[in-house]
Amino acid sequence: MSNIGMIIEERAADIGNFLVGRLLPFRQKRMVGPFIFIDHMGPADLRDHQNLDVPPHPHIGLSTLTYLFEGAIMHRDSMGSEVEITPGAVNWMTAGKGVTHSERTPERLRTTDKKLHGLQIWVALPKELEQSDPSFTHVAADDIPQWQQDGAEIKLISGTAFGKTSPVPVHSPQYFIKIITPKGQKLNIGKDLYGESGLYILEGNVISDGNTYGPRQILIAKDSTLCSFETTDNTTVFIFGGESFPEERFIYWNFVSSDKATIEVAKQDWQGQRFPPVPGETEFVPLPEQAGNVKLK
Repeated sequence: MSNIGMIIEERAADIGNFLVGRLLPFRQKRMVGPFIFIDHMGPADLRDHQNLDVPPHPHIGLSTLTYLFEGAIMHRDSMGSEVEITPGAVNWMTAGKGVTHSERTPERLRTTDKKLHGLQIWVALPKELEQSDPSFTHVAADDIPQWQQDGAEIKLISGTAFGKTSPVPVHSPQYFIKIITPKGQKLNIGKDLYGESGLYILEGNVISDGNTYGPRQILIAKDSTLCSFETTDNTTVFIFGGESFPEERFIYWNFVSSDKATIEVAKQDWQGQRFPPVPGETEFVPLPEQAGNVKLK
């Protein structure tokens, strides 16, 4: 019997001046463990006059995880953080009760041709931390645990798995794992997983129960502890998931909460410009009448 309970196809979404591939949320699967939102950015070739410019916008009730394969993004937030993220590093921002941030092409790249490719992820917070103070952590690429195992290259980007723990300060039991197989092989990693699990194929192919799956698909496991699959040569996959929360999570625009009333307050606070500002930034993104950037298809 197949252990694949659902297949989610990447869908195009517009985030302003940039098209992305939306993976989560999905109408039939709102979350995988605490993971509530995943966008695949690019791969995009940007000309010397094209830049990523996501103006200051708010978040509550979640942590953002930015992980790049190519390119660079300058992160600025209302806590005063100003950090350029480059491939292999992790930007981890916990919004808690409220934070504002912007994401832009760094000044050094704004007049040159460049590439941009990566993942933007939201991880919901446990209910007791939804009103916590915001925080920001940058973890350099060299500090992310990585090792070779049975011919596979494994990187534990965040969370705990395989008896290891990433330095990214997560707030609930979870994992975000990158696996590269230069040569096709069978992987049986279920004993190292827990909670819910999703497998995202970035490059190459995954074979399970005689079926072949390709890039830009998420495979949701029925039972994470039975996670076993075969890859073809030069395959890159991401395994993500962890323990689910007992309470439902609601999402509107950039706001996540277990309480709809909290989201309503956040909407009013943003409209009233009562969120903390990003130093040096003056743009204001109006609250959308409908949270169109989180369409569930």
